Amino acid sequence: MKMVELGNQGLVVSELGLGCMGMSEFYGKADEAESVATLRRAVELGTTFFDTADMYGPFTNERLVGEVLKDVRDDLVIATKFAVIRGDDGSVLGISGKPDYVKSACDASLKRLGVDHIDLYYQHRVDPEVPIEDTVGAMADLVSEGKVRFLGLSEAGPQSIRRAHAVHPISALQTEYSLWSRDPEDEILAVTRELGIGFVPYSPLGRGFLTGRYKTPDDLAEDDWRRQGPRFQGENFKKNLELVDRLGQIAAARDATPAQLALAWVLAQGDDMAPIPGTTNRANLEMNVDATGIVLSKEELARIDEVAPKGAASGLRYPESAMQLVDG
Repeated sequence: MKMVELGNQGLVVSELGLGCMGMSEFYGKADEAESVATLRRAVELGTTFFDTADMYGPFTNERLVGEVLKDVRDDLVIATKFAVIRGDDGSVLGISGKPDYVKSACDASLKRLGVDHIDLYYQHRVDPEVPIEDTVGAMADLVSEGKVRFLGLSEAGPQSIRRAHAVHPISALQTEYSLWSRDPEDEILAVTRELGIGFVPYSPLGRGFLTGRYKTPDDLAEDDWRRQGPRFQGENFKKNLELVDRLGQIAAARDATPAQLALAWVLAQGDDMAPIPGTTNRANLEMNVDATGIVLSKEELARIDEVAPKGAASGLRYPESAMQLVDG
């Protein structure tokens, strides 16, 4: 597995990480035994970059990741996030970037993960009520105290990124980026590259849609959160399926799966990127890792851009209420 440096502070990760959220919530019930096996297989395949958050579960995903990876913890980069406040019943209670909350959330994550430090600590969503300078100032204190090694932001807009980076170096920005979510190309990528910030694309497989696995919304479990997503509904679903079919034709010409093509495309966008596709089973993990060996030609990239240009996806990437939490 190729290694990638995120930012200029010494954070080095495998070029393909593993998003662990689905092992605990949102995409229907996962098989815990298979999730454990998948985490262990990821390590065997050279993955060093594991992504979780306190709100996944809620509160259970960090425990799973920490427990399974504890024996190899020193060889890995474990990233987690704070800011989305949830109740024990799963309800979302709000967003907080208050300095006191930052520190209490970090202590809670350290305990759940069973570690003495967090390698990469993200603000999950920007709190519009708290100056980001105050939030990042508290995060910087955690670095000084040895509780955190590197700082990151998630779904932050250009101005927030600049303001945060002026307080303390930001090593990574995590934002949705894929063949059906190319918004970062408008401005975000230019800002991160100007400032020397690494980029971590989440949902590089379009929440699984770009794999070609889903032919109708009914292919999703009844409790699958994606059913609420505009891109998985009605006419949007049909139009997006046409997009996947076109990409599938290009993938077939390379003897690759649509998912592998989608990942190879993201990896081709720059050596400052480390996408974190999520999966809950070993078979999909192994196919994803195999995508790192696919090098797309200029002609193939041009063909992909032709059939999946920026803005090709139909529908918002989140429900309107969730989009309001994305920093502009």
